[in-house]
Amino acid sequence: MAKVAFIGLGVMGYPMAGHLKAKGGHDVTVFNRSAGKAEKWATEHGGAHAATPREAVKDAEFVFSCVGNDDDVRSVILGDDGAFAGMKPGATLIDNTTASAELARELDAAAREKGFNFIDAPVSGGQAGAENGALTVMCGGEQADFDAARPVIEAYAKMVGLMGPAGSGQLTKMMNQICIAGLVQGLSEAIAFGQNAGLDIETVVGVISKGAAGSWQMENRHKTMNEGHYEHGFAVEWMRKDLGICLDEAKRNGSTLPVTALIDQFYADVEKMGGKRWDTSSLLARLAR
Repeated sequence: MAKVAFIGLGVMGYPMAGHLKAKGGHDVTVFNRSAGKAEKWATEHGGAHAATPREAVKDAEFVFSCVGNDDDVRSVILGDDGAFAGMKPGATLIDNTTASAELARELDAAAREKGFNFIDAPVSGGQAGAENGALTVMCGGEQADFDAARPVIEAYAKMVGLMGPAGSGQLTKMMNQICIAGLVQGLSEAIAFGQNAGLDIETVVGVISKGAAGSWQMENRHKTMNEGHYEHGFAVEWMRKDLGICLDEAKRNGSTLPVTALIDQFYADVEKMGGKRWDTSSLLARLAR
């Protein structure tokens, strides 16, 4: 059992912190900017809650954060009442936020200067993966720090891997999102094509999903897409945030992402249709207008 702090109790962080307590058996203290949610979590899971990140991390061996974006991370980690103001020497910060690789390197440098360890550890698997404790966790950091943190991370994960030095976890997550965007657009076009051709989509997918075209998206999203149901899953606005990170990083490292840039604009179209909170599979909706 380890003493753990968890900062950020959104749709991902709330169940992740719960798994650290229930499955991992750790001593967990949580912080959330909306204090009521932290109080609710503590009542539900039997852990503790604190008024600031600084208080939450007191004596913690591992500090987890899962918030919205780069600025949110800086606020809860580097602010006057942030985690770094209260962590003890030798403690490890594990940032599960999907953020920039640039931020990961910034936090790593700041952590080392203060005598802390740092791992950037964005996740994939969405809300369902978080609730089921079955996330894929892509880590960047030092091998020794990763080895020490891995048994704790595994409380909410089905797969945990070290991708390289600080920032590598975020770069891997960017690759993940680039792949998903392309897969969903391809699946959307295929379903729209099949619908227009008068094919039975369930029958078709039952066959092609077992061949080279098969994917997680096809297996898990084709039915709701065919029904025009998008009130679930990973929100379009979150994907646009992630693709923006990908496109910014591509400018820095000299990559060309023409398809990703185009699909980001398709998601902008979905937002204009009122689909900001729709699942990312809603790319089909703009083809069915």
